Amino acid sequence: MFENSLEFAQQLDRNNDLKDFRNEFIIPQHNGKDAIYFLGNSLGLQPKRTAKFIQQVLDQWSNHGVEGFFRGNQPWMKYHEQLTKTLSKIVGASPGEVVVMNQLTVNLHLMLASFYEPQGRRKKILCEAKAFPSDQYMLHSHVKQRGWDPDEIIIEVAPRENESLVRAEDILSAIEQNKNEIVLVFFGGVNYYTGQVFNMQKISKSAHDIGAKAGFDLAHAAANISLELHDWDVDFACWCSYKYLNSGPGAIGGCFIHERYHDDPSLNRFAGWWGNKKEKQFLMQKEFEPELSAEGWQLSTPSPLLYAMHNASLQIFEEAGVENVFKANQSLNDYLWFVLEDVKTQTPNNDLQIITPKQKNEKGCQISMVVNNGKKVFDYLSENGVYADWREPNVIRIAPVALYNSFEEVWRFAQILKSAINQYCQ
Repeated sequence: MFENSLEFAQQLDRNNDLKDFRNEFIIPQHNGKDAIYFLGNSLGLQPKRTAKFIQQVLDQWSNHGVEGFFRGNQPWMKYHEQLTKTLSKIVGASPGEVVVMNQLTVNLHLMLASFYEPQGRRKKILCEAKAFPSDQYMLHSHVKQRGWDPDEIIIEVAPRENESLVRAEDILSAIEQNKNEIVLVFFGGVNYYTGQVFNMQKISKSAHDIGAKAGFDLAHAAANISLELHDWDVDFACWCSYKYLNSGPGAIGGCFIHERYHDDPSLNRFAGWWGNKKEKQFLMQKEFEPELSAEGWQLSTPSPLLYAMHNASLQIFEEAGVENVFKANQSLNDYLWFVLEDVKTQTPNNDLQIITPKQKNEKGCQISMVVNNGKKVFDYLSENGVYADWREPNVIRIAPVALYNSFEEVWRFAQILKSAINQYCQ
């Protein structure tokens, strides 16, 4: 049982096996003290070792020039191999099913080039309503470039009237009802606005049962919740690495492509030199022969600098243990729920509403709150050293993460929120 007290929160921190990993990160300051940084869902904090990893690449460049691809302690041609072992654990895949490349929306475009294959009546895409705008733009552009109207081709599953979340049964029902027309089911693994986790395994099975493909945007899922992409039989998934993966602003993205597609010559793809078979890459032949792994979808030479930033964070996950991080994320979120519900009991005017699911398998690190007079409450949080996120028209999002946040911070956040509500919502 939890207790809503500073002493209890501090005791939880003392018992936390991951508590020392906070020292691996640079914490922003507020009035000379550590700020409460609850924005793991927006931009993860910088690992202290990131600068060292970047400097190693710069040293390689200065010492070897272009031969840095082949010489030195970490030849850039093989750097990718340092990333996929840990990353495959984070997303639940084999290393060969994971590739680190580009950024999220670029990768989604590449995946749709391969996995959106309309034929006859079967050309519709089913997705969540109010998906992240970049996903909507991406889907619309693939439909429009074929000369079709997105409003006629894209089916959106929305929450029911006066509800904030999409019901699982409504997703499966929509797939069944449109089974003769859907060719692709595409969802966010975690909805960016509400923090709702979707059942990717059931969605994938339902899509496959009607002969459609299933793909996911994991921007808010990768390194947030436990994933088993291979075992869930997901066809493809993409993610960014600057949120829960702490790899820096504009960090390099990642993709999962199920192994059954790696040697499928019938699959369309946009080809590039870096995706060619490694043993033939420097023969400069006209014909493209893809590497028989997820790396076969690469296009251009990746930046070793971005690789290095990613590697700095992935090493921390490896040291902490991926499953340990997921378990600790859930414990931190459970305590956040506890103290926020206590705040709710002290706000009789229903000034605080949580729109994120509470059930274990439907939530990750994030909690999204609707607060009366929310913008003033958000500004009060900011003025008092809390890094949170404001989303129009009335939602405050927070996402403490286990690698660098503490239970004491969760408790202190609740006290600051309560003060803000008392000041602006009475």
